[in-house]
Amino acid sequence: MVSVCEKDSKLPRPTRVKNKSPAAVQITAEQLLREARERQEPEVLPSEHSITDSTELSDYRLRRRKEFEDRKDYARARSVWERALKDHHRNHALWVKYAESEMKNKFVNSARNVWDRAVYLLPRVDQLWYKYSHMEEMLGNIAGARQIFERWMNWSPDQQGWLSFANFELRYNEIQDDARRCKKHKFF
Repeated sequence: MVSVCEKDSKLPRPTRVKNKSPAAVQITAEQLLREARERQEPEVLPSEHSITDSTELSDYRLRRRKEFEDRKDYARARSVWERALKDHHRNHALWVKYAESEMKNKFVNSARNVWDRAVYLLPRVDQLWYKYSHMEEMLGNIAGARQIFERWMNWSPDQQGWLSFANFELRYNEIQDDARRCKKHKFF
C-alpha cells in the first residue's frame, strides 16, 4: 500500500538513454574510486593552538597574511586585507600596512588605489597623505605627488603639512608655481 506522502511527492522522471551500446573504453568501479581518492583534498584539522586574547588574535592574523603573501597568493592576501578593512576601516595603521604590502610586491596601481581610498575615508590623518605623496615621489611621478599635495592642502592641514608641500616644491625647483599655489590656499 502506498502512503499519501509518497503519492504526492514528485520524483524526477528517469532520463531515457538513446544509445544503449557499450562505450569503447570501460571504466571499472575501482578506477572511479581511485580517481575520487586522488582528487580529494586533504582533511583540514582544527588548530591545536587556542587564541586567548585580542593581541594573540592580531598576531595570528598578521602571520596568516604573511603566509599568503609568501606563497604568492596575492588574491587571497587582498581578500584578507579587504575583509579586515570592512570591519576596521577607521584604523589608519591597517591602511598603511595594506598599501605597503602592495608596494612591496610591486603592485603600484593597487597601492595607489589603496592610498586613494584611505585618504578619501580618512582625510584628516596626515600620515596617509605623507606616505601617499612619498610613494609617488619615489616612483618619479612628480605631477602625481603634486596633485596629492594639492588635494591635501584643500583640507587645510597643520603647519607641518604646508612645510612639507613647500619643501617638495623647493626640491623640484618650482618656486614660481609654489607662491601661486600658496596664495591660492591662503597659507601666507
